[in-house]
Amino acid sequence: MVDKAESELLHKARVLVVDDEKRIRDGCHRMLTQEGFDVAVAETGDIGLKMIEKEHFDIILLDLMMPGMPGMEVLPYVKSHHPDTVVVVITGYATLEHAIEAMKNGAFDFISKPFSPQDLREVVDKAIKYIRTLQDIATEKSRMRVLINHLADGVMATDAQKNVALANPAFLKMIGFKGKEAIGLSLTEVVQNERLNEIIDQALAMPSDQFTEIIEEFEHGELGDDKEAVLAARCIPFRDRLNRTLGTVTVLHDITALKKMDQLKSDFVSMVAHELKSPMNSVMALIKVLRDGLAGKLNEKQQDILGRISERVKALSELSADLLDLAKIESGLITQEKEKLELGEILEAMVDFHRAKARDKGIELVLAPMPQLPPVLGNRHNIEEVISNLVSNAIKYTCQGGRVEISSGVEGRYVRISVKDTGIGISKKDQARIFDRFYRVKDDNTRSIPGTGLGLSIVKSILEAHNGMITVESEPGQGSTFHVYIPIINS
Repeated sequence: MVDKAESELLHKARVLVVDDEKRIRDGCHRMLTQEGFDVAVAETGDIGLKMIEKEHFDIILLDLMMPGMPGMEVLPYVKSHHPDTVVVVITGYATLEHAIEAMKNGAFDFISKPFSPQDLREVVDKAIKYIRTLQDIATEKSRMRVLINHLADGVMATDAQKNVALANPAFLKMIGFKGKEAIGLSLTEVVQNERLNEIIDQALAMPSDQFTEIIEEFEHGELGDDKEAVLAARCIPFRDRLNRTLGTVTVLHDITALKKMDQLKSDFVSMVAHELKSPMNSVMALIKVLRDGLAGKLNEKQQDILGRISERVKALSELSADLLDLAKIESGLITQEKEKLELGEILEAMVDFHRAKARDKGIELVLAPMPQLPPVLGNRHNIEEVISNLVSNAIKYTCQGGRVEISSGVEGRYVRISVKDTGIGISKKDQARIFDRFYRVKDDNTRSIPGTGLGLSIVKSILEAHNGMITVESEPGQGSTFHVYIPIINS
């Protein structure tokens, strides 16, 4: 029974029957023609070979033992000149030796005389399915080749012997390769930079129990002809299901514009931080002098006013720190090194770290039982910051006697981390903007809670740099649940 795609292929498939017995030729021709195939016949191996030289056949039914040129001599020619042709061997001498020899020479299947129409139908149906599979693979490879060739990033793959298996035009342009064809050449013939060769060697030599993305930055035209170019190289080992290293994949990303923008931003943030730091420290010091009564005794109202001033200055100080933090993260994430991480350990450490804060506020902080979580590829400091920020927010926006629960699981190709609280909740209108920079929910419940509006923006930036994402579920007065998704390592 064939499906629609196989049926369409069946009616287009061309079959050649090469057999010295007229009864076999006529029987195969009649049955296969009725099935919808385009069928040709040849009575000898020589005639069949001449027909094969002139045109292509999808399936060849080939008798092994014929006078003149036997099928065993035709078979090697077919496989060398028409490798995608499926050859089914027909023989009246169905011994194991002949079958093995035919398979060694590229035969797809074996059918022995005498055979019934049903036997022939089954073997041809199997051949059609095989052709369909080959076509699907070829189509998928073609799509992938087009996709990779049109990427702006440079992509190169090597095999275990360090021969180039794939290199898209962007990669070859970035490294200044002037040859006609890179595929098949050794790595050193294509890549002249010693450091890039070294990180590919490191990826190939990486132990099977380790999976780390090796990252290197190349400046001042180290890889190509553009002396102002700054390229970020990322290299990982490519492994099979048994965790054997088959080769490497290297991606080059042109970060020249990002580096220039980052430098401008860093200069600005550094200037702002520097200009704010000294005045704020002076103001805080003077406020402390006044509150300690060193400049004269203060009444209750004056103490209250100075306390409010102190809180506002602290908020300004936190804003300056968060701005600097965000700038550092966005700058570092361009080329930040990642490693194989076990999220279970990080979750336990973060819960222990925030337990005292939750206890002081009378909030129950719980880490739900965790399943066996697969490893992810990430920067430890950044992932810790994501979890810490979400747990800290949950505690901040939950009233005394409330509960914060951290749970985890696997969803598709992601590890999911959820932080659920019984706090004040977030309206639908505000949910659309809480990840924007400087945005804070403004209502009676949040007015007294300090914050800069940068925490969730930092979380989102980190997750996006890890090819992850964050979502929120919330109702006002019923708490919130933030879900973090981080891709599982695909080794």
